Amino acid sequence: MSGNGITPRRDHAFPPVADARTRVLILGSLPGRASLAAREYYANPGNGFWRLMGAVTGVDLPALPYAARLEALLARDVGLWDVIAHAERQGSLDSAIRAPAARDLAAMADTLPALRAIAFNGRTAERIGLRRLGERAGEWRTLTLLSSSGACAVPADAKRENWMRLRAFLQ
Repeated sequence: MSGNGITPRRDHAFPPVADARTRVLILGSLPGRASLAAREYYANPGNGFWRLMGAVTGVDLPALPYAARLEALLARDVGLWDVIAHAERQGSLDSAIRAPAARDLAAMADTLPALRAIAFNGRTAERIGLRRLGERAGEWRTLTLLSSSGACAVPADAKRENWMRLRAFLQ
C-alpha cells in the first residue's frame, strides 16, 4: 500500500513493434492508463506521439486506424517498445512509477540487424534505458527526445523540431 492507503496497480507494458528493418527503436517508459485500456501505444489523445511521428515520417498517422499506424511505422523502419516491462503505479505519470522491472534492451537491440539509433521518449525512459543498456549503450546512437506526453509543458513546435532529429537515421 502507498502512504494514502491505496494499493497501486501493477501495470504491464506491451510487446515490441519492430522487425528486421527497424533502424530506429523508440523507447517509452510504461504505457499510461488510456493506452492500457485501449491496448494501444500512445492512445491518450493528449499525447503528441502520433502527431510527432507523422511529422517525422511524412504520413498523417493520427488519421489512420491503430493497426495501420503501426504498419506505417514499420514500413518506415521505426520500432516501438518500453524500457519497463511492468511496475506499480497510481495514475499515468512517470513520477508515480514504483518497483519497475526493466527490460533487456540490449537483447532486443541484438535482434534488430538494421538498428542505427535508440531514441528515448522522455527523461524517465532515458534514465532507465541507459542504465539497463550499461556499457553496451555505445554500440548504438542514443537520443533523448522531449517527452510526447501532454504533461511535458514544452511548446508543440519545439517538440516537433526535437523529434525531427530522427529523420537522419531513417534515410
